[in-house]
Amino acid sequence: MNSKIGTVFLSGLIAGTLDILAAIVIYALILQKTTPLKILQSIASGVFKKEAYTGGPEMAWYGLGFHFLIALLFAWFYFTIYPYLPLLKKSTLAAGILYGILVWIVMNLVVLPIVFPVLPAKSLDFPTLLSVLILIFCIGLPIACITRKYYDR
Repeated sequence: MNSKIGTVFLSGLIAGTLDILAAIVIYALILQKTTPLKILQSIASGVFKKEAYTGGPEMAWYGLGFHFLIALLFAWFYFTIYPYLPLLKKSTLAAGILYGILVWIVMNLVVLPIVFPVLPAKSLDFPTLLSVLILIFCIGLPIACITRKYYDR
């Protein structure tokens, strides 16, 4: 990718796609805890609250849009800070892992508690570790790799 905007868009699109596919495959298909529609409606509920679950399939489209907006924001942030943090340039693998963990922290300890004031307490259990791993492999590493490729050229 030759442009800054194109690089951010590509990394956000890939990260967002991998993340939503992982959520659907793991939570809806493998663990059968929910459905793809409910996953997307849950994302939309951050804005539309309970209406997201009764608003029909169009709410899933809003959820998908919000999901990609969030992924693009995380891609833009990483791309923006990359030139200023030498740690990110030393190891793409380490940077991707750390960024995935940072994304989990921001989403689960900052954003979600603001959007949903009443949430179950977090504990270090299998579901938490699984969600961290998804964000490392689907958000942190792809964004780190694509951003590094842009800056290395």
